[in-house]
Parts: sequence; C-alpha cells; structure tokens
Amino acid sequence: MLLQGCSLLPGRGDAAAEADASASAVQADAPGSAPAPENHAFSVEVLADDDELRELLEKHLELQRYRQLDDLELAEVSRLMVAAEANARQLLATQGYFTPALTLELQDRPEDRKAPHRIVVRVQPGERTQVEAVQVDFAGPITSDEDARVQRELIRSGWSLAPGQVFTQQSWDNAKTVGLRALTARRFPTGSVQFSRADIDADRSRARLSVTYHSGPAYRFGALQLRGAERYDADGARRIARVPTGEVYDQQKLLDAQQRLASSGYYDSVFLTLDTEQGLPTFAPVIAQVREAPYQKVVLGVGFTTDNGPRVSVDHIHNRMPLLGWRAVSKLSVERDTQVLNTTWTSLPGESGWRWGALGELKKEQAGTYDVNSGRVRYGLSKAGDHIDYATFLQYDYAENVGESAPPSASALSVNWHWTGRYFDDAGAPRRGWGLALELGAGYALSGQRLPFTRAYARWLGVVPLGRAEPGEGSLDARRSRLALRAELGGVVAKDSARIPSTLLFLTGGDTSVRGYSYRQIGTLDAVGATVAGRYMAVASVEWQRPVVWNGKRTDWESVAFVDAGAVADKANALNKFKVGVGVGARWASPVGPVQADLAYGVDVKKFRLHLRLGFSF
Repeated sequence: MLLQGCSLLPGRGDAAAEADASASAVQADAPGSAPAPENHAFSVEVLADDDELRELLEKHLELQRYRQLDDLELAEVSRLMVAAEANARQLLATQGYFTPALTLELQDRPEDRKAPHRIVVRVQPGERTQVEAVQVDFAGPITSDEDARVQRELIRSGWSLAPGQVFTQQSWDNAKTVGLRALTARRFPTGSVQFSRADIDADRSRARLSVTYHSGPAYRFGALQLRGAERYDADGARRIARVPTGEVYDQQKLLDAQQRLASSGYYDSVFLTLDTEQGLPTFAPVIAQVREAPYQKVVLGVGFTTDNGPRVSVDHIHNRMPLLGWRAVSKLSVERDTQVLNTTWTSLPGESGWRWGALGELKKEQAGTYDVNSGRVRYGLSKAGDHIDYATFLQYDYAENVGESAPPSASALSVNWHWTGRYFDDAGAPRRGWGLALELGAGYALSGQRLPFTRAYARWLGVVPLGRAEPGEGSLDARRSRLALRAELGGVVAKDSARIPSTLLFLTGGDTSVRGYSYRQIGTLDAVGATVAGRYMAVASVEWQRPVVWNGKRTDWESVAFVDAGAVADKANALNKFKVGVGVGARWASPVGPVQADLAYGVDVKKFRLHLRLGFSF
C-alpha cells in the first residue's frame, strides 16, 4: 500500500457529515424549533476490545449520518453497509491498523418502533503497523549551504516518528510538521514539503517513510519598517526592537524583537513579519505592524499575596514627558504592611542599547520588628540584552526606623553596578536553565561618622531536569520531574560604628525566600531583642517539581516538595543559625501565568504557613 502526499483522515464528506449532524442537533435544541425526530432507520453498535477504536468508529462512521432518516428501505440500508466497511477500514488505517477483520451484521428488531434495524460492527484490528525505516532528504539551496549542515542534521536527528514506533496518520503528519518548523525557523522561512510518502507493507505491518523538504532561498534580516506609527519616533522603535540587520534569518530573534517592542509600553499591539515577497533574500525587510499606545494612561490594580495581604495600586504612565521626551511610570501601591510611592523615568535607548534613567521612591514597610520609613533617589544607565541586563547608577538612600528603642536613622550615598543573566528555556515557567544576579556597591554612610562601606549581593537559580526525557506533548522536558536549586548571599562590609540604612541591609523570609516564615521576619537581634536587618545573609533552597500525569497525559498541574533555609547576622562567621522551612505545594499553569500554592512548616517557629503567589520572575 502506497500513501503519497495524501491523508488517511476522513475527507470533505466526513467533515460535511459531522457539520450537518451538529447543525441538526443545534436546530433540534434551539428554542422554538421543531422537536428532533424520535424514529430512526437503524441503530449502530460497534463491538471492539479497544475502547479508543470503538469510540473512533462510533463517532466517525458515515453510517451515523443516515441513521436518523426513518424512511430508508432495507435495500438502501444494505447498500450503506457495503460502503461502511470500506469507511471503517479507512478509519482504522489512520491508527495504523491496515489488516483488520471486520464483520457487519444487520439485525431486524420489529419490536423496536424507534429503530427497527440494528447494524452491529465487530472489529478485530489485527497487528498495528510499526515504522521500519525513515529517509529525510532535502532539495534547494540548503543542500549546498555548508553553514546549514548543522540544521540539516538537527532536522534528521529530531525526526519524531522513528523506526520501531507505531505508525498513525497523526504521528506521520506531526513528524512532517515538526521537521518543516525546524527548517523554516532559521535561514529558510519559505521552506516547504516537496514530497512525502508512506509505503505500507500491510502483510508485515511495517511502514517505510520518506520525505523531502525544499528549503527555498536563505534569507537575511533587512531594515525594520514601521507601519501604523504616528505618535512615536520610528528610529526609537528600531533601537528598542534591535532587529539584527544583516544576520541570517532566525525566527526566535524575530519573536524576541517583537516582544521587546510589545513590552516597551509605547505600543498596544505589535506584529513582526519578514517580507519574503517584496524584499530580496539577502536583505528582506522586517515589517512591524503596530498600534500605538496613548501618550498617557492610568491603570488601576488589585492583588493579593500571603506576604503582604491584599494590594491596591494606581499607575500613571506618560510615554512622552514634556521637554525631556522620556517615559515616566509613577505608582502608588498600598498593601497591609507596605505602602510605596515611586516614579521611574527612562529615555529611549541609544545606538549602543544603553539608556538613561532616574528613580525616586518613598516607602513605608515593616522590616523585622520595626516599621521603616525610607526614601531612595537613583540616576544612571541601564541596558537590556537578550539574556543579560546591565545597570550602573548613583544612589542616595535614607531610612528611619520607627518604634520604641528603634535603631537610629541613617543615610548613604553609593555607586552601584548590577548584572543579571537569564538562560532559561521558558522565561515564564522554566523547565531547565539557570539565572544569576550580581550586585556590587561602594559608598559612604552620611549619618554619624562618614565612613565607607561596600555591599555585595548574589542570587542564583538553577533548574535541573531529572531522569530520561519521556515522549509527550511539546518539549521532551514537559513530563520530566526536576530540581529547582536556589541560593542567595549578601554582605555589607563596614566598621561597626558605620550607620548603614536598613534598606541596604538584609532580611529574609516569605514566599520567595524561606517559606514557613512571614515576610522579611528572619533577621538579627538588636540589644533589646527586636528583629532588625543584618549585614550578612545566606539562603538556600531545594525544590522537587513533578508534573502531574493523568491517563497518560500531562496536565496543567505540578506537585512540589521543598526545603528552605536562611540566616541573617551582623558577622559573617555568625551565619550558622539557619532557620528551616519544609513543605509541599502545587503549581497550576493558568492562562495568566503559573499559580503557586505552598504549605510550609517553620521548624524554628513550629507553625504552618500558607504561601500563595502568581507568576515567575528572576
């Protein structure tokens, strides 16, 4: 049996039949319509040991479209049965059964006024066909492009319907589609399937597969062309998007550029495409179809976290400030233990990608045992890359501790450098990869004696898959369990007499640090036994994440078990009294991002605590 460039799935007749049947059902149920006819010419019963095959035939046999016709003669029913056998064989072939034993029997049931005849379909599917050999070939410029050699090998090695696997129409179609996506994702966006063939040996239940992909010409990125722009500078959009003009076409780089424009705040919608019709392959323009955001916008928000309880916020966005032309985002946020008023101003990026920025912030929060009223002013440069973000800035901090016997107020001026690298497979819900954040600062304490200090902080997260990759929907990592390893280290080096603002010191505890303890309640003890921020901090966490599989399919849920530990001290050698939290939790991949729920037990406080959180960020 030779299947060349065709599909074994039901064709137009079946689709039309199903649509007709659905339409009839809708009309019958619609208010005011005539009731559906109760009498049928016959009923259909499928007998098969395999429930999936039985459901397939019951749903898609063409016989089903005629059974509601109560005026069929017996001779017409017999003719329908002859066609039904061929139809059943075609349906079974889509699942890899090419030598089934079928028996169709017409039974008279005159006592049944609603269906005087019954058609019984008995199925013995036989041996299921397996793939014996696969041949993947190429045509077009890709065959002579030495730079595309790795791409050719990746398509061949990534072929999903390998020898030894069961042949089905769906798996055959999926394998060709996956290969085509790998071809068009880089260099060859106009690639296509030139030829495909499934040679079925029904006697041996074996399939030999062959497919030829035609690459089309190799493309390179041309200049960005903006369409729909009226308010904002097109050159600014080009610097934000950072399309790698002149480089080989890469679909992921195009999507990254689209995401940068979409998240810039200047556009409500963005869609980037490579113009493969008008542009030359060596320099194809990138078309950005945009819908611009208004100059100003007010956003109201509500939320809830177990760290700070309910939250109400008001954001004001001005995309082009008078005189400066910068973008300003101002925010007022009120939570149970934290109130924040801040404003952030940023310029458009320059040709090198660096942009100027300024921040002003007033905050009232609970830190340890005391309330802290603080202020911060920052001015400097930042740069966001594909994986790495940089920032360098001058910062002024002021913090006043409020409460009986509270530590004295303090202020400081510092120069800071931040570096963040993210190498996750999925920025929203990583299954593998790592991230690292580094902060270095040096400055002077301005309260009391003007003494120098240095500050360092590092945060790392690694996600490591466990075991072998299992076949499943999407990524091969989708059904694998994994370990999420997290570590934090921080320290401020200064003389004991230096008064450092508490906002530059360290506290831990809460949803994203040491679970089982309330937010920022793990610190060091002062002279009166109150908890305050300390100069050194260490946090470590191990979390086992396991996808929930139900009926052989991965669900949107995951289970987790974790151990967290953290310590804060005023001396580095005193970081030995770790507070430990252990617990279990669940993750749900909701449409708006991952929802995390953890029940943790704080070993030190001997209490259980529920932690709820939406989203993932690093």
